[in-house]
Amino acid sequence: MSQVGNAIDKDASGAATPFVSPPAPSGSYSVGMGQVAVLGRNESAKSVLGSCIGLVLFHERMRCAAVAHVVLARSEGRTGQPGKFADIAIPYMIDQLARRQAHHSGLVAKIAGGASMFGSGGPLQIGKDNCTAIEELLRERNIPVIAEHVGGQQGRRIEFDTNTGALRIFLVGQPGIVI
Repeated sequence: MSQVGNAIDKDASGAATPFVSPPAPSGSYSVGMGQVAVLGRNESAKSVLGSCIGLVLFHERMRCAAVAHVVLARSEGRTGQPGKFADIAIPYMIDQLARRQAHHSGLVAKIAGGASMFGSGGPLQIGKDNCTAIEELLRERNIPVIAEHVGGQQGRRIEFDTNTGALRIFLVGQPGIVI
């Protein structure tokens, strides 16, 4: 069963199981702001991003992934959904994948988003801050970033597929690309 990090379900015994939602009939999940989707084989996730980052941690051999819609770089003591802050999302994603036997040493990252939605100058550079923080946090954990499509001034729609490991990126008025 895949997980999307914003729901509470109960298992067969009635015990609370955090962040589990029923699988979509198509095996495709929509990842909203602050959410994390944990995907198995034959599953996919999509998200719409502006200054937020779509972060994919993928284990190619196990064909599983975690996809987060990261809103801000650092939690600084704040709480929220597991994907809201990069410094909470990355450890959460690693832990969720480890529970599926997708060990840290086999993980690679793909990053998309981080647009400058509020102009390219000035103090409000959320997209750039998000990109910098995520790259730094991944580097600290020795998770290589194998592909990225970040920055610019346009939002993106992304789709990740565990079968192919492809992250498809769509910008308005432009043909989609695959990283």
